[in-house]
Amino acid sequence: MSVVVTGSIATDHLMTFPGRFTDQFVEGKMENVSLSFLVDDLVQHRGGAGANMAYGLGLLGLRPVLVGAVGSDFDDYDSWLSRHGVDTGSVHWSELKHTARFTCTTDAANNQIASFYSGAMSEASLIELAPVEKRVGGVDLVIVGPNDPTAMAQHTRECRERGYPFLADPSQQLAWADGELIRELVEGADLLFTNEYEHALLLQKTGWTDAEVLARVGTWVTTRAANGVRVEQAGAETIEVIAVPETKPVEPTGGGDALRAGFVAARQWGLGVERATQVGSAVATAAVEVIGTQEYSLPREPFLERFAEAFGPDAADEVAPHLPA
Repeated sequence: MSVVVTGSIATDHLMTFPGRFTDQFVEGKMENVSLSFLVDDLVQHRGGAGANMAYGLGLLGLRPVLVGAVGSDFDDYDSWLSRHGVDTGSVHWSELKHTARFTCTTDAANNQIASFYSGAMSEASLIELAPVEKRVGGVDLVIVGPNDPTAMAQHTRECRERGYPFLADPSQQLAWADGELIRELVEGADLLFTNEYEHALLLQKTGWTDAEVLARVGTWVTTRAANGVRVEQAGAETIEVIAVPETKPVEPTGGGDALRAGFVAARQWGLGVERATQVGSAVATAAVEVIGTQEYSLPREPFLERFAEAFGPDAADEVAPHLPA
């Protein structure tokens, strides 16, 4: 049985602006913004939410199945993911378009301005999940991550129709999606992931209350950056988990994807929701301490030592048997 990760596969172009975006905004002129930021650096990395989550799951010893659409420029990226434990046999290769591009500038306060070119991702809706299940021999969980909107809706419907448990991660797509689409993406999810802003946006656009969302999903995980993670379930006490403290400069791109990977891996190991959230928090911190969403590693002993410092030795002892050597 496998974890199937659907979502974007992209190349990231990441830049750092030494000032604050907000210092450049002029009150009363926001309807005519025309700004150019002189950045300190530019780095290019492998990215895309689906590929990022699959990479993290691979590091944690799973064999995730990546489902998405790419261009003919994917060869090296394909090799990288395969080397890190990701099954790319269900990736669709476009004959006409390049792999998607993500361009993001981060300021000194970790605010971000980003643009995304979908490219080959627009063909993700051509992918059916049933042949993926047949190829890999079964599906434990489908992660429906940020992707071509048509593909997201299609994958969600197929999960409901075929009885695949699924994780709803609408993420960046909440910004433009209407309430009808968001309700379709969320309804019946075993897991729902949002950040704090997306949490509020989801409620605003759907017209649902927190209780109404929790009546429709199994578990709602809300990430809150430095304030940690909140986990809600209908009829259960809310779980609050701290963010594992950083020891290096932070570049936040990809932290949420890493957290999802840690959470899902720990649940696949059979750990409880609170412990899984702690694993996700620790993986997220490792990811944001490097530039690039797939440049982090999780060496066993340093990871366990840091995990024990944050959550206690008993928690680390419970996680240790599941971590790859």
